[in-house]
Amino acid sequence: MSMTTAPAALSNLRVIDLSRVRAGPTCVRILADFGADVIRVEPPEGVDPNDAMFAANRHGGDFQNLNRNKRSLTLNLKRPGGLEILRTLLSTADVVVENWRPDVKRRLGLDYEQLQAINPRIILASISGFGQDGPYADRPGFDQIVQGMGGLMSVTGLPGQGPVRAGLAVADSSTGIYAAVGVLLALFERERSGRGQWVQASLLHTQIAMMDFQAARYLNEGDVPVQVGNDHPTSSPMGLFRAADGVFNLGASGEGNWHRLCAALGMPALVADPDYAHEGLRVKNRSRLNHELGEVFATRSVSHWVDVLNAAGVPAGPVYSMPQVFTDPQVRHLGVAQQVQARDGRTATVLSQPIHLARTPAVLAATAPDRGEHTQEILRRIGYDDAAINRLRAEGVV
Repeated sequence: MSMTTAPAALSNLRVIDLSRVRAGPTCVRILADFGADVIRVEPPEGVDPNDAMFAANRHGGDFQNLNRNKRSLTLNLKRPGGLEILRTLLSTADVVVENWRPDVKRRLGLDYEQLQAINPRIILASISGFGQDGPYADRPGFDQIVQGMGGLMSVTGLPGQGPVRAGLAVADSSTGIYAAVGVLLALFERERSGRGQWVQASLLHTQIAMMDFQAARYLNEGDVPVQVGNDHPTSSPMGLFRAADGVFNLGASGEGNWHRLCAALGMPALVADPDYAHEGLRVKNRSRLNHELGEVFATRSVSHWVDVLNAAGVPAGPVYSMPQVFTDPQVRHLGVAQQVQARDGRTATVLSQPIHLARTPAVLAATAPDRGEHTQEILRRIGYDDAAINRLRAEGVV
């Protein structure tokens, strides 16, 4: 029985997912959630010595969240028969996503030039650590390595603390999202030209792009960003403040928010203080300003200040632990956590798709597949009968 999905934005697409770890599966997850028929190609058990690192617990939350809505086909690409099956699949596909090192594609005969000969309409999305060419092209790329090389660790943490990694896989996840955008752009262009193209995204380039205003300030003004902890490098008052029963975030950047904050706190003298006359001076005199505000905030609870400040139009919010995140009423309203069900009745709770389309929304149709769960049905669809499939199993091809 095939996995079924409701009609969706990408329900006419077939995607071959050759990727592993996080960036590639993140890209493909977006396409799968919007209805693309995604075939996740993975080696038969025991073929890849690194397999446990990529899928240590298939029923665990991380694997389920990354790989829901996909079908699984096992193929041993070290065998000619495995490559033959893959090429047949690629001739029927719209998109293929991979995160091999550049030389692997060429060795297997699956670089873009050769894929184009198989299927001129195919879109190849290649995700790498450092790009498809250049001095670092053959280096393995991991998120934390690129967080360091892309500048993120140099600005994360408290002043003088030394480099600190971000608490999530920023480079991996954002590269997956950029790659998905690239695939969708290529699909849109294909409507005009009828031709596929090669989409490339690297963790290093993406991480530097994610530095955004920090990188742009350096390139244009020569400002070298440093660690500022929970304060904002160019706005004040903006950061973490302590209330009577905990901490909360305040975002009073800009003149409008500054005036609304002072009015909400009943502190008109701050507006008149020449040391706080504009944003630049408030950043320069941040220590004194934070101290004055901190004395007021310490008198009441987090919930009090969050309610008062938001009512005044000043951005403010609590700092949650993960359990608190999922009990927040707005998070519940948004349906961020949703359950999906496998054919055997097993369920998994995953994060819903944050992109909302009014008419053709994302659909969470199924849990991540067991290894090779759909091998039989996929091979039948491309012309293999049961006898041939049994022979392929016996030969270790699938």
